[in-house]
Amino acid sequence: MKLTEVFAEFASAFVQRPLDPVVAHHAKRAVIDWYASVLAGSVIAPATLLEKAYAEDLDRGAARLVSGRSGTARTAALINGSAAHAEEVDDIFREAIYHPGAPTIAAALAAAQDVGANGAAFLKGVTVGYEVSTRIGAALGRAHYKYWHNTGTVGTFGAAAAAACVYGLDTWRFAHALGTCGTFAAGLQQAFRADSMSKPLHAGRAAEAGVASAQMARAGVTGALDIIDGEAGLGRAMGAGPDWGNAVATLGREFNITQMTFKNHACCGHTFAAIDGALEVQRMLGVRASDIARVHVATYAPALEVAGNDHPATSAEARFSLKYVVATGLVHGSTRLKAFMPERLACRDTRDLITRIDLVVDPEIDARFPGRRAARVAIEARDGRRAVHFQPDRKGDPELPLTDLDLDEKFSELAEPVIGKVKAAELLARIKRLEDEKSV
Repeated sequence: MKLTEVFAEFASAFVQRPLDPVVAHHAKRAVIDWYASVLAGSVIAPATLLEKAYAEDLDRGAARLVSGRSGTARTAALINGSAAHAEEVDDIFREAIYHPGAPTIAAALAAAQDVGANGAAFLKGVTVGYEVSTRIGAALGRAHYKYWHNTGTVGTFGAAAAAACVYGLDTWRFAHALGTCGTFAAGLQQAFRADSMSKPLHAGRAAEAGVASAQMARAGVTGALDIIDGEAGLGRAMGAGPDWGNAVATLGREFNITQMTFKNHACCGHTFAAIDGALEVQRMLGVRASDIARVHVATYAPALEVAGNDHPATSAEARFSLKYVVATGLVHGSTRLKAFMPERLACRDTRDLITRIDLVVDPEIDARFPGRRAARVAIEARDGRRAVHFQPDRKGDPELPLTDLDLDEKFSELAEPVIGKVKAAELLARIKRLEDEKSV
């Protein structure tokens, strides 16, 4: 069997069974986090600009943007998917170096609204999309991440699987939806090594391509069933000989959606261990940022490759500057959304501290990537004291998870400024009983 067929058979069997309560709970956590991310991102570019660019596809159709406007399913998926990745607060599946929620949930929601699906069908679509895509991403591994942005590439499969599941495609059509979407999978890392709006578009485009592929398959359009594991398929073209057998060895028995990382900082996830470690050393020493002589950060190589910008001038660049986020965390105590406002970017204390931060690659830490994301942080105070802390994981990782209460608070923090306290509370309550919702 081709890998697309293996995934299709899994999905066909999965949708026939009741949702396991534990899996359902974790799926709803993912949806809560997605709504927090998408609402925050819906009021900024590129989402606001996409509404102008795609005006002819809006104010018609059965799907909706989170801003409330109706739209075609593909356009709603594109704009919501982009919005969900815009503020850099969306979820992560660590082993796949991938943000599954932005494209997968955007596609599942658009498809569910398109056909009037209920909450249980929507949750099953989300779960299937996460399982298919995270396993592809984990198998592609570090080699794929050298040039490609996994949220754009792998996310296309998550979106297609989720939409195909919600649309109720049979096994044959489900496999062909994956076969078609595989040739649409794209997203280059250079997009976020420069000051551009392209990175969130990767998530949006993946969502759109996934919905389109599922719609095409529903109409009978066929794709290459060996698009993932064929001689000129995804694995060979974009990877280094992935072990596809291992990728599906536990499919249907273990669920990756139960092992998500939920972000505790509003920036690149590669910086989180360094931020957490620096704040812990600051607490140990009891020093203010102005009392710090030097900060030494040792972490894994991709963190420096992706977030090595020493002189960020914009919000987008600052989110991918390890020195900036560590410095602003030490100065202001937080790296949530306010850390990337113009007044914070111009903060003289933060800019001064950036010049006193050193970054190096630690070979032992690097060898554990992507399975673990660690950092070793040392701070030297001006009075001569010194402390070191090894941060083995990031707060929000499965080993140090955000609690349900933490996640609720994150949701409130990001959603309330956009839709108000009352509507935010109502939405959160609906998500928590999604499996009982008659329509999304």
